[in-house]
Amino acid sequence: MTTEQIAICLLLAATLALFAWGRWRYDVVALTALLAAVLLGLVPTDSAFSGFAHPAVITVAAVLVLGRALMQSGVIDWLAERLVPSAGPAWIQVGGLCLIVSVLSAFMNNVGALALLMPVAIAAAGRSERSPAIVLMPMAFTSMLGGLITLIGTPPNIIISNYRADALGAPFEMFSFAPVGGGLAILGLVFVALVGWRLLPRRHHAGRTELYGIQEYITEAKVPAESRFVGKSVAELEKEVESQEARVLSLIRGERQIPAFAPWERIQGDDILILQAAPDAIEGILKTLDLALIDQDKAALDEALEGHGMGLTEAVVMPRSLIAGNTALEIRLRSRYGINLLAVAREGHPHRGRLRSFRFQAGDVLLLQGPEDQINGALSTLGCLPLAQRELRIGVPRRAATILAVALGAIAIAAVDLLPVAIALTAAVVILMLLRVMPLSQAYDAIDWSVIVLLGALLPVGEALQSTGTTDLIAGQLLSLSGELPPWVLLALVMIVTMTISDIVNNAATAVMMAPIAVGIATGLDANPDAFLMAAAVGASCAFLTPIGHQNNTLVMGPGGYRFWDYWRMGLPVEIIVVAAGVPLILLFWPL
Repeated sequence: MTTEQIAICLLLAATLALFAWGRWRYDVVALTALLAAVLLGLVPTDSAFSGFAHPAVITVAAVLVLGRALMQSGVIDWLAERLVPSAGPAWIQVGGLCLIVSVLSAFMNNVGALALLMPVAIAAAGRSERSPAIVLMPMAFTSMLGGLITLIGTPPNIIISNYRADALGAPFEMFSFAPVGGGLAILGLVFVALVGWRLLPRRHHAGRTELYGIQEYITEAKVPAESRFVGKSVAELEKEVESQEARVLSLIRGERQIPAFAPWERIQGDDILILQAAPDAIEGILKTLDLALIDQDKAALDEALEGHGMGLTEAVVMPRSLIAGNTALEIRLRSRYGINLLAVAREGHPHRGRLRSFRFQAGDVLLLQGPEDQINGALSTLGCLPLAQRELRIGVPRRAATILAVALGAIAIAAVDLLPVAIALTAAVVILMLLRVMPLSQAYDAIDWSVIVLLGALLPVGEALQSTGTTDLIAGQLLSLSGELPPWVLLALVMIVTMTISDIVNNAATAVMMAPIAVGIATGLDANPDAFLMAAAVGASCAFLTPIGHQNNTLVMGPGGYRFWDYWRMGLPVEIIVVAAGVPLILLFWPL
């Protein structure tokens, strides 16, 4: 091995280790790897940022914008409302939801497709008195399988296609992935609808207050007219019991409820305070604050929390949410956004510790209180997904029809090869901007910049893997270790290894690293490189064993109440099906 080959191998090993560790965000890890490659002389300085102009990066950004436009058009809400079965056997409901999300994922970002349908699925499960756990993981898995169908269905397909263009002279076409990806999507859908959901735990989602047990933590108390706090502010009252983490959620004055996030509000005699505090601290807090306890039942609690224009909302922390990795205090959830954090559940278990110091993670389910007319906007800013079903947004059919026509037109133009995919989709985005059917600010918000940074940083590192001859070296070593194994076994090994890496590493990063190795193995075998590229594409998008392997797995963890090992229950059979059916399908449509 040359010095450069040793350096790039050590750099890739360190990068994979940091991805798996998860302490740093993967876009930060990718930028660090790029800078290290430049300093080591593996990537020329004038090519360091060439990845950000790569067609794969532009295509991913355009797909994200078009997907957001479709989401906001209301078309998908309208279809889901009419196609999702709300009654009947569980397998029909699971199958119907999974069919819709897999079809949507073929043409838009699969995270967006799942996020759009999750509230619909939870509502449908509730109407059928079923646990959402039997629906959400099947939907997450089939959304990933649906992304295999088209070039734009998932970033790994885009990356693999563009690598083919660089290595072999031409990219894959829009539906080149469909024979293999479509077959796997159908088989996966049939399995999860008929068998897969039966393998999952039946953890029922209790009512909002019952799930978190907040009845024990919420108390109504009256301020006597002679109280020493009359005339003082809510903030001054809270400071008296700061060590016990007691909070005033709101106060009721006559028929008017005043949210407690107006800390300057002066307390008056006979005000009723809605307090949140630990049950064992209530008695001491009431004594300290000179308050009189009001007897209450469940109905009174619900009315106190949700009446007078205030509402309760459950929301899940999305991957790369603004609040992920922070506490409610750090982001000023209450003072800045006007929202009270009442409770948190992680993996189906309510958190019983201090809320102010609780550090949020993607997949956490939050119970929040705030003004009904403001809370959804605040959640959108924070990057949290409300779990209540939205009202239909089909009120502007002309706008929806325009967005749908532009998106489908761009896909058709790319499919018949009139324009490259990156150009066709970017043109569609520009048309939407010129027609003013999607504000420019929303277009920029739709782009997942962490994915863009990841791809732009890793693509030059991937090119260094090939330019240093390391790809041929790794492929040669694998071929020598495999001995006289038939080529189809090596094809299966490429898929399995890629799938295993993708269970712990971002799928786009996995595709960048495995694409050159797959072609190197094919070259060493004198076999069809397209077959091995297809195996790498399938493996990179099929991360079913862990909640961290794909954003969709993380997204459903909290609302479904899943634990880490629950993913193996259904994920391992699905991965076995993918390999057992994927290899023959590749051999059939992309012969060696």
